[in-house]
Order: sequence, then C-alpha cells, then structure tokens
Amino acid sequence: MSEAQGSHKAGGGGGTQPLPVVERAESELDQSASAASYDPPPTLADETKAARFWSPRRVPAALLALLILGGAGLVLYDIAAVRAGHSAMGWRRDLARELAERPLDDTAVLVGAGVAAAAGIWLIVLAATPGLRAVLPMRREDTDVRAGLHRGAAAMVLRDRAMDVSGVQSVRVRMKRSKVDVHAVSHFRELDDVRSDLDATLADGIRDLGLARGPALSVRVARPGRKG
Repeated sequence: MSEAQGSHKAGGGGGTQPLPVVERAESELDQSASAASYDPPPTLADETKAARFWSPRRVPAALLALLILGGAGLVLYDIAAVRAGHSAMGWRRDLARELAERPLDDTAVLVGAGVAAAAGIWLIVLAATPGLRAVLPMRREDTDVRAGLHRGAAAMVLRDRAMDVSGVQSVRVRMKRSKVDVHAVSHFRELDDVRSDLDATLADGIRDLGLARGPALSVRVARPGRKG
C-alpha cells in the first residue's frame, strides 16, 4: 500500500504518466510500421552545379612536350644539314621511300594509323575532361575559397556514422561522385528497421559533409553468412 501511495504522490495528483518502457515499446511499433513503407530520404545538398577540380596532368604534358621537341629538333637538324649540302639521314630516306611504295592497306600502315588515332583521342580526352575524380567539390561559403573532399575520407566518415547504428555489425561504403553504395551486415534487429535508421543517419552524414551536390544514397542490409 505504501509503494502504491508513493507512486500516486509522485504523479503530482494530475494523473499517472506513462512509463518510459511503454513509450519505448510504442516507438518501436511505430518504427516497425514505418519501415514497411521504405522510402530512402533525399540527400541532395545543393542543386547548383559546382566546378570540379582540374588535374594538372604534368606527366602526360611533359612526355608529349619532350616527344614533340625531340622529333621537331631532329627533323629541323636534318633539313638544315641538307640545305648546307650534306646528304639526308638514312632514316628519313627510308621513311620517304616506305611512304611512297607501301600500299595504304598494308598491316604496318593500318597498325601505325590506329596507334596514332588512339593516342590522339587519348590526348583530346585528357584536354577536355577535368580529371581528379577522387576529389568531391564542397559548397563554397566564400567566393575566393574552393574546397574539396577526398572520396576515401568521405567514405570513412559515413562508415563511422553507420557503425553507430544499433544492430550493425559491419559496413562497406563505396563512395562515387553521384552515388553512395552502402552494404551493411546486421546481426540483430529487423532488417527493415536497421535500413531505415541507416537511411536517416547516412542522409544526415552526407549533408554534414558539406558537398556542393550530395550523392544519392543506396543502402543494403543483410544477415551475416554462416561460417564454414
């Protein structure tokens, strides 16, 4: 009787309040019901397009410059030698004869043309694309400052966020420029509940990364495989 009276007095006379255990049970029921209608939350941080970082590509540029410099210098030297009264180099005479006598459908000519075309396409692609795909541009708070985040660092941050979710045993995060693939293993709790919590947690994590355009989120949750 004394314990019942003590609990009645603790209520302040204004009626009994629901116990925390009841509140947690109701929240878990609501969470299970909401997990049935699974819908990943949007994660786009900004609709404006941010300029990507351009790679300097020093090695291809240096190799191409050295190749052009060497070839042009050799040809100019041979031309100057011919104008000075000396005979042309043997390689230039052989090359002129091969070009004049060898047919266009010859295997060596086709292979050389293919290599030259492939090298030209490769150089055009390098010149027209920014590169640095591993660096994600961040939102610009100041017009004079540009910041970027490495995809490996972003994936590590999201993995740490995912490991804080209850029921998650292990997580593998693959960060792309426009999408984040998350594969999680859960050893307890309902898979739909874990996936719903991962969606909410990782969506907040992507927003906190401060990317100029947040990638889409794809979450998969499975049970651990049997050993042996």
